[in-house]
Amino acid sequence: MRCEICGKKIMGRPIKVKIEGSIMDVCPDCSKFGKVQRQPKKPKRAPIRRTTRPMEPVYEVLEDYNRIIRDAREERGWSREDLAKKMNEKVSVIHRIEAGRMEPDIKLAKKFEKTLNIRILEKFEEEETPGERAGSFRGATIGDIARIKKR
Repeated sequence: MRCEICGKKIMGRPIKVKIEGSIMDVCPDCSKFGKVQRQPKKPKRAPIRRTTRPMEPVYEVLEDYNRIIRDAREERGWSREDLAKKMNEKVSVIHRIEAGRMEPDIKLAKKFEKTLNIRILEKFEEEETPGERAGSFRGATIGDIARIKKR
């Protein structure tokens, strides 16, 4: 690399100098003509944090949701139109859900629960067997498959 002021070949690392607003790579002899700039430090990388968030509960709609919804609505003396207005849903959606032709998604089921003060969602929990822990799972290897084929 050559000095940007005198053109002399620089041995080793050049010195960064600010001369009249410009930052230049110069030799040690020409560094006296400007203000020596510090070498910028390399940014430190923040350590990557691995957080394990608790799994969000998975909900499942009860099997007899349509009967529960219809009974709760009739108990309050509301028509399908009244319920649809209170929930801000279409009457046809309410009709299909009460008839059992459509299963409400989790969001809509929560709306029904809140409006009618009923329970149609239950938490779905997977049962873990002792050998199925996250870190202890061991899949089949090529050697295992070869032994299976020999038999």
